Amino acid sequence: MASSSSAYVQAEAFPDGVTEYVPLRNKKYDMRKPHITEQPITLKNWYQHVNWLNTTFIIFVPLMGTVSAYWVPLHMKTAIFAVAYYYFAGLGITAGYHRLWAHTSYKASLPLRIFLAAGGAAAVEGSARWWSRDHRAHHRYTDTEKDPYSVRKGLLYSHIGWMVMKQNPRRIGRTDISDLNEDPVVVWQHRNYLKSVIVMALVVPTLACGLLWGDFLGGFIYGGILRIFFIQQATFCVNSLAHWLGDQPFDDRNSPRDHVITAFVTLGEGYHNFHHEFPSDFRNAIEWWQYDPTKWAIWIWKQMGLAYNLKTFPQNEIEKGRLQQLQKKLDQKRTTLDWGIPLENLPVVSWDDFVAESKNGKAWVAIAGVIHDVGKFIADHPGGKALISAAVGKDATAIFNGGVYDHSNAAHNLLSTMRVGVLRGGCEVEIWKRAQSENKDVAAINDSTGQRIVRAGTQATRVTQPVASADAA
Repeated sequence: MASSSSAYVQAEAFPDGVTEYVPLRNKKYDMRKPHITEQPITLKNWYQHVNWLNTTFIIFVPLMGTVSAYWVPLHMKTAIFAVAYYYFAGLGITAGYHRLWAHTSYKASLPLRIFLAAGGAAAVEGSARWWSRDHRAHHRYTDTEKDPYSVRKGLLYSHIGWMVMKQNPRRIGRTDISDLNEDPVVVWQHRNYLKSVIVMALVVPTLACGLLWGDFLGGFIYGGILRIFFIQQATFCVNSLAHWLGDQPFDDRNSPRDHVITAFVTLGEGYHNFHHEFPSDFRNAIEWWQYDPTKWAIWIWKQMGLAYNLKTFPQNEIEKGRLQQLQKKLDQKRTTLDWGIPLENLPVVSWDDFVAESKNGKAWVAIAGVIHDVGKFIADHPGGKALISAAVGKDATAIFNGGVYDHSNAAHNLLSTMRVGVLRGGCEVEIWKRAQSENKDVAAINDSTGQRIVRAGTQATRVTQPVASADAA
């Protein structure tokens, strides 16, 4: 506890230009007062650790709606309305809370901001100000103790646990929300959050279904309570499933991942690895075939004059990140393969010892200054036993590189796994060594794991054929 507290003090003292979070609704709250989370959970105080407001909206109300649905029939018109209202509330979160206010990936006109704030209230996931503040902390401190819904604390915690249990606001990473405090729509919704929720999440669907086709109760249960439950669980998947399920095509140092299932559940928010790498981009999906209705909604609003300044990250930088991650995966794959003993780790053998060992029964062949034991391969040699046996105890550099047959890339790779030594001398060997040392274009390249990269045609045994000169007159 002491170490975490001291770490917090150090972070707080860092002059990063970020001001401390100031509550707008409860101004009597003292940030210096000890928080309940600093006390262990016991049988006597467990109820103080529970965020009862969130628990009521996230657990108790959905349970009530689920039980009530047993007696309330679902009419087709109400079902269609519930789905439509689901998308309205969903866009309030994805296009409003997330991409507009948390990441400022585009700008919206006043009517659109009001529309999105209303939709966010209908989703019942906190105010835009509170939601965006925590989400900025999540991006700034991903997978750390200052991440308000870090998946490192468990899948269930990142999905719902962080909402139903109280969090110490002093332990959440500090972020700058001065821009949100200057948005009158955000401030009004924050200060009138409970009223907004009751009206948009429950009253509107109840009245809409009741006044239009007489299904007041169905509108309340299906258009209100159960719709709230589904959209909450879908959105929470961005914090849990999107950090657990899928691929990491841009960076794998943190937990965010891309997966089409999460995208379908969250109106396009499932391409989370891309989003964490390029958070200021108004898109989550950059390929035409990827599902991201939120992106298209923002684009349509732009055509209507409701949205502007849509931000996209330079494609060149996106491709850099993709390529670097591919290189990293290649490096990891390369470490699992046998590339032969590195030349610098092989023993140095004189030409006379090489010849003597070959006469004493070892099937040693010298190619480009490297000694190879081909004994186990003689029977499998595609050219026949006689041809490879004839090269034992000899310098077969020319034979292997076109004198008899210009061997394939696969043959050079296989040969590298048979290395047993490096020759100290030898006529053709010395000529090759001198040619290699004088070639200034030849340079060893290592991957991120420190292993040498051997590309096709750059094997030590591959010798470039001499350029043919003009025939004598």
